[in-house]
Amino acid sequence: MVVEHYTVDDPETRLALFDFAFENAPIGIALVDLEGRIIRGNAAFAKLLSLPLEKVLGTHFRDFTHPEDIEADLILFKQVLQGRRDGYTIEKRYLRPFGEIVHVLIHVAAMRDAEGRVVRFISQIEDITRHKDHEHQLAERAAQLELALEAVRGGFWQMDIVTGKFETSDRLAQFIGGPTAARLDLERDVNRVNVNDGAQADLTPLIAGKLDQNVAEYRLDTIHGERWMRCDRRLLRDSDGRPVKIVGMAIDFTEDRRRIEMLEETARTDALTGLLNRRGLSIEFAALQSADGFAVLALDLDGFKAVNDAHGHAMGDIVLQTAAARLTSAVRDHDLVARTGGDEFVVVVAGDRSAGEAAAERILMRMRKPIAIADEIADVRASIGGIWTGEKLDMSELLKEADALLYDAKALGKDAVRFQSTSRPAR
Repeated sequence: MVVEHYTVDDPETRLALFDFAFENAPIGIALVDLEGRIIRGNAAFAKLLSLPLEKVLGTHFRDFTHPEDIEADLILFKQVLQGRRDGYTIEKRYLRPFGEIVHVLIHVAAMRDAEGRVVRFISQIEDITRHKDHEHQLAERAAQLELALEAVRGGFWQMDIVTGKFETSDRLAQFIGGPTAARLDLERDVNRVNVNDGAQADLTPLIAGKLDQNVAEYRLDTIHGERWMRCDRRLLRDSDGRPVKIVGMAIDFTEDRRRIEMLEETARTDALTGLLNRRGLSIEFAALQSADGFAVLALDLDGFKAVNDAHGHAMGDIVLQTAAARLTSAVRDHDLVARTGGDEFVVVVAGDRSAGEAAAERILMRMRKPIAIADEIADVRASIGGIWTGEKLDMSELLKEADALLYDAKALGKDAVRFQSTSRPAR
């Protein structure tokens, strides 16, 4: 059997990659003619307008633009047609049926023919309504997920499974290594991935045909420094269903990731487990009342790193969520349970010392039960450092003492608890 090999320069492959990027983009993308009429749009764009895609095609962008925002958009649009600019970015409002307003951020770029004449426009449209409503100070998402070939921060790659040949597009290679960088092969690409994210970037499930597509997020060393990349990968099969090629699209979403981390940091709950985060713990502890004192339990998970390394972050998340449920079940509704780090948790029990010691023993017992992960069993347990105080002291000081006892518990062989009363006087 003769297998044809395509590179990213092959027109059919480039068209397939463009169509894949266009149709599957998580933001709206539209092609606009020289009169301002929509000639192609993706599902995300139609969803923004709350209209069927067939009703969007052929309409002028002013038909769904807020009247107060039309003039500014048309001025910039005409300046591109006049050759005074190559494109523009503008915030404006869309009007959905029945008058609902959607705030959008639009990036418009001119597409030119071989003679440099503008032949159409490509627009990338992002719904920023939530940002407008809640955090006006946040800038546009830095990783716009610009899925058009001319504007993407990142690029495409492909792997021929039959030959094992892996190759990036010029744009992705240059994003990673700079303007003069040559296309990367698999070894040089993998060597750029952060060592802690290797499991996320692994292509084995796709190569083996276990998955037809997935999304991976990992850190990549680039000319711009270490960047967070979101990579959409899709498996292509031959007519007999055998895996033959993987195509991928890697997009820089560093600023989006940082914004999410910032929002999580300022929130009161942990997004993964639903427990309190460090800030939420501090707030809730300040309001917690008990005439019998407080027990603060600092714990982390024994064996968690091994699970993460062997099964990847997705399975590690299952362990964290299971641990959170077990911790919550081991205490009363008014006690506090928080996730303060990767596999680090804090439990605050309102009551006397015996109540805190009993809660610590219940946690140990619950965590000894194996956790099922796919077809395997994870043995993840807990080490606990507990401190009891008869008066409400500063939480950070209590945690320092509890952490010291936690390390003692680990030194004893893990799966253990070290508990004592604080010697600090009340303030």
